[in-house]
Amino acid sequence: MKNLFLVRHGESMQNTYENYKLKLPDHKVYLTEKGKEQATEIGIILNDYFEENKLDKDSSIMFNSPYLRTRETSDIINEILDIKIRKEDYLLIEHQYGLFSDNFLQDNKKMYPDYFEYTTRFYKNEGKFYVKYPMGESPMDVAIRTRMFLEELKKYYNDYENILLVSHGTTLKTVEMNVFNYSPEWYSQTKHMKNCEARVIENWDNDNKKMKILRKE
Repeated sequence: MKNLFLVRHGESMQNTYENYKLKLPDHKVYLTEKGKEQATEIGIILNDYFEENKLDKDSSIMFNSPYLRTRETSDIINEILDIKIRKEDYLLIEHQYGLFSDNFLQDNKKMYPDYFEYTTRFYKNEGKFYVKYPMGESPMDVAIRTRMFLEELKKYYNDYENILLVSHGTTLKTVEMNVFNYSPEWYSQTKHMKNCEARVIENWDNDNKKMKILRKE
């Protein structure tokens, strides 16, 4: 049985809106103290799951995005889990929000009224999947790159029994969407994983796949 673990990073300065004061570029946003505690907690839960299910850590690999908050989360988790083989992949980076990255919702309404009206029409009609932010990506763009990533896993990492992905909300949501072949409407209706929420897709590479939630904040 092959397992694909999805873990969202711990609470970051972006999640508390403190980064709107710091104005760090998104890839440099770091974990809060609570986020570090969450990462430790999920590391323990993942380690317990490995032990209870007798999973082979020597046949496991962990990926994270090159963003600071996922690096920190991955490092903390692995202090407990001790996966020997770890890699970074830029295909797992955060959804690129472009000009909307560092602004409050109300700021966007004031600064980009025409574009905000455009995105609102999509959101009201279950079209969130298709909305591309100015100088950024749509969730569909993210789904295309995570599909590429999954194809690479099957091609180059097929010998690993357990693959762990430490990444971001939209990114992991599109991974799940691709694995289960869910619709754009599913994307619009489904909430992102919460900080340090963890899920495992058992038998992720065949028709017998099923999802388990290991931790939900």
